[in-house]
Amino acid sequence: MRRYAGLVEYDGADFAGWAVQPGRRTVEGVFSEALNTVLRQPVQLGVAGRTDAGVHASGQVVSFSADTDLHPALISYKATAVLPKDVALRRCVAVRDDFDARRDAISRTYEYRVVNDEIRSPLKRHRAAYVPQELNLDLLSEAGRLVQGTHDFTAFTPSRGYHIRFERTITHSQWTRQDDLLRYRITANSFLYGMVRTLVGTMLEVAGGKRDLTEFGRLLAGGNRSEAGPAVSSRGLTLVGVGYDYPDLWRGER
Repeated sequence: MRRYAGLVEYDGADFAGWAVQPGRRTVEGVFSEALNTVLRQPVQLGVAGRTDAGVHASGQVVSFSADTDLHPALISYKATAVLPKDVALRRCVAVRDDFDARRDAISRTYEYRVVNDEIRSPLKRHRAAYVPQELNLDLLSEAGRLVQGTHDFTAFTPSRGYHIRFERTITHSQWTRQDDLLRYRITANSFLYGMVRTLVGTMLEVAGGKRDLTEFGRLLAGGNRSEAGPAVSSRGLTLVGVGYDYPDLWRGER
């Protein structure tokens, strides 16, 4: 029995999220089915981040064990061949026996994309939100800088959620713009449910003149969910990377 890590990419538009749900199409569901078919055995998956409905991933990480003679590269090739076109196992490597994609992760990085133009973009409609209003980019950038650090994000997750601890440490939080496309990148040790989309929605209110920057800063010290802005659409959100203590993870065991 060997232990493996996999790098998974998917377009979340037609999925009800990562986690298996009865009667619904999920990434975990179709991915587990593909691995079971290729490896000819049931596979128990670990995953770095359980993305929500509609959220995409270019850097999702899974872990699993299997008794097989297939080379890891062949596992990724064969699994991708039987997966639907909106999912792929981009990499597969052998790892140490105790590797766990979720437990061993020390950071996750998400990117949120916004088309900010008077005219919508048909080509970006599945991978970016659309905001036609004029935005103050200086205020947006400053709001992003305020997020960096350790804060209480109670105001940015549903009040009836399953979380017990609401403090998170943000190591990177930055807005950039290229032509009509705004990109927000955020890296943290972990995230609360709906946290990134609610942060983005609230920062867009700041940039649109609907909310004061000082008020936004106060929300980072805690508050009620009703005090923050609306969560933006999931279609603009992508899990782009998961960090581990060993940066050469995708080289596999040596």
